[in-house]
Amino acid sequence: MQAPDADLALIVPVIAEAGAIARRYFGGTFKRWDKGKGQPVTEADIAVDRFLRETLRAARPDYGWLSEETEDDLARLDTQTLFVVDPIDGTIAFMKGRPHFTISIAVVTDEVPVVGAILNPITGECFTAIAGCGAQLNGRAIGTSAATEVEGCHMLADKTMFAHPGWNTPPLRPWPTMEIENRNSVAYRMALVAGGGFDAMLALSAKRDWDIAAGDLILREAGGKVTGHEGTPLRYNSPAAIQPTVLGAGAALHPQLLARIKPIRLPAH
Repeated sequence: MQAPDADLALIVPVIAEAGAIARRYFGGTFKRWDKGKGQPVTEADIAVDRFLRETLRAARPDYGWLSEETEDDLARLDTQTLFVVDPIDGTIAFMKGRPHFTISIAVVTDEVPVVGAILNPITGECFTAIAGCGAQLNGRAIGTSAATEVEGCHMLADKTMFAHPGWNTPPLRPWPTMEIENRNSVAYRMALVAGGGFDAMLALSAKRDWDIAAGDLILREAGGKVTGHEGTPLRYNSPAAIQPTVLGAGAALHPQLLARIKPIRLPAH
């Protein structure tokens, strides 16, 4: 295992070059297909994944590898440290020509992210963090918002989720009025909350480790909290590499949101 600052120094120029690859495809003509229901993939996803895999693994051959677009052989389970990568998080936005996709890279050691980088190749926003050292956006320190109340907060999530009739059944409660937006990339949602432009993000459907590992670290290093809907910290590099739910918010707002969602009982994955 390398020092975290050395890993970030490796990742930053590599993710920038990966962003250049994505931009060459963005808005143009490219091959696309479905891996499964609701799981689109493009040749851009594959090209970025190949570049990242070859470049990062050549530099850190002792690190494991987990990526959305690389077949998982579970050899990662035998490594203390691994890269957790989403070559294009927000493929649907990418396919539609919307600038709401990101490239996400985390270094995970002993089930915890210690280095993270999230790049939006179109806007040029590059969010980074090292555990214990704070979070940055393009080299400048960032922090979460100071929001304390759910009512009126600026939320990144699926708007229809809050209108589900199940919220009317105690101990759940209907949601107050919020300013709700969404971004196709879960990593981008987490990064935007870390930057303070939004107060919180919430997903009550399963996400994969590569969706959120980098965002988890960046948001926490920006002063926020990230947990599952029951309030437990997220751990990474399990065999399934699935997180059933994720809540990320500023430290003052997180417990208010958690109190509303903690009674939810979801089916086991």
